[in-house]
Amino acid sequence: MDNTEGVRFNPIKVNRRIQLAKYVVSDFITAAMSWSLFYFFRKVYIEPQKFGHPIGIELDTRFFLGLTVIPVFWLLIYYLSGYYRDVFRKSRLSELWQTIGNTLIGVIILFFTLILDDVIRSYSNYYISFLALFSFHFMLTYIPRVIITTRTTHKVHQGKIGFNTLLIGSNAKAVEAYLDIKNQAQSNGNFIVGFVNVNDKSPYMLEEHLPHLGNIDDVKGIIEKYKIEEVIIAIESTEHDRINRIINKLIDTNVLIKAIPSMYDILTGRVRMSSILGTPLIQISHQLMPAWQENVKTAFDYFIATLALLISAPVMLFLIAGVKLSSKGPVFYSHERIGRYGKPFTIYKFRSMYMNAEKNGPELSSRNDERITPFGRFMRKARLDEIPNFFNVLKGEMSLVGPRPERKYFIDQIIKKNPHYVHLLKVKPGITSWGQVKYGYAENVDQMVDRLKYDLIYLDNMSMFVDLKILIYTLSTILKRTGI
Repeated sequence: MDNTEGVRFNPIKVNRRIQLAKYVVSDFITAAMSWSLFYFFRKVYIEPQKFGHPIGIELDTRFFLGLTVIPVFWLLIYYLSGYYRDVFRKSRLSELWQTIGNTLIGVIILFFTLILDDVIRSYSNYYISFLALFSFHFMLTYIPRVIITTRTTHKVHQGKIGFNTLLIGSNAKAVEAYLDIKNQAQSNGNFIVGFVNVNDKSPYMLEEHLPHLGNIDDVKGIIEKYKIEEVIIAIESTEHDRINRIINKLIDTNVLIKAIPSMYDILTGRVRMSSILGTPLIQISHQLMPAWQENVKTAFDYFIATLALLISAPVMLFLIAGVKLSSKGPVFYSHERIGRYGKPFTIYKFRSMYMNAEKNGPELSSRNDERITPFGRFMRKARLDEIPNFFNVLKGEMSLVGPRPERKYFIDQIIKKNPHYVHLLKVKPGITSWGQVKYGYAENVDQMVDRLKYDLIYLDNMSMFVDLKILIYTLSTILKRTGI
């Protein structure tokens, strides 16, 4: 029987919204302050050199407009760079370089859009203005940031802030990992609530130190129940043949995955230290794109989805009338699909089939499917039936480009034939995908498995450039009307 009595929970509830608000408010205020200082600097130092006499400082409409717009611009830069992504695991050194990089990019943009047409005496004033704006903004931004980060880091080291952590493993390696983490001079934030076993050979050595929460097959439920944020894999060398199974169990969960390195990992240079005093661990990242690209992709999704819905409004009126007149039933078709991290959501489409098309159970459509209405066939050729998918994009459930979302009924069948399908759940599903561009629509589970390899290749090559290529090919399909 699982010993879950006495499970330890983090005594401090970490409020990420409050922590995020500290950084956002600080950045907004310091951006406004730095722009104000730069405005005064130009009036007091730059412009008098041109006109030969002091210039009066007027706090006009342009000044106050800048105090509103410029800070918002800076917050957008920080968001796109990924600065606000993980507010409790910041390094002061990496924060220094990130602040320098963000400041440099932002100042260059402001210089060429707002400062280049300034009244100056000589070109040296441009260099002085650039350095002044960079210095004002960097110093005012970095100082409160490093204060907030330092205070947070100290709370983590003191054990006042922690992340509920689950150990996967039950014997010598797991005990060693647990004691190493527990006996560190400074806490690294791991608040270990219990462990799960991989081998079913009880008793487990780790039971003397931690509650046994279940086995590896129960891991998803355990992560949800105990609000696990980090998982540390600490299995015996004899259990390494099960590592793929363990990763597949965790891949569609939004947790940070770390592993105890073997001597082979150390010798081949896979171990990277993030803390001098911390336990050496290999971090298994969910991140398939750099943070800035992922945020740009999200912003691009929202922009294009909004634009597409506005432009297609007249077309949608035509499609609504066409669906309504072509056959009995509702205009829109909706049902449950599986999204990122295995979270279900409701997808929306224009109905392209007759009513009760799946009265005999879930069934994939085919090229000559008699269930498709004549008007539905017209829509499908140009993929017009998928226009309502843009609402799913605006809701944050889908992306423009990503593996097509499937129903759980078919996912269960695909996983039996190819367990690697779970890797697709690491990203948002898309309106279009590499698999759909390269392979087309699948008419049965075997074809879905064949198409899977293209979507897995997409995961290994994710970038904005690849997304743009897929969108261009998809647009070509729409214009040529070569869909089903």
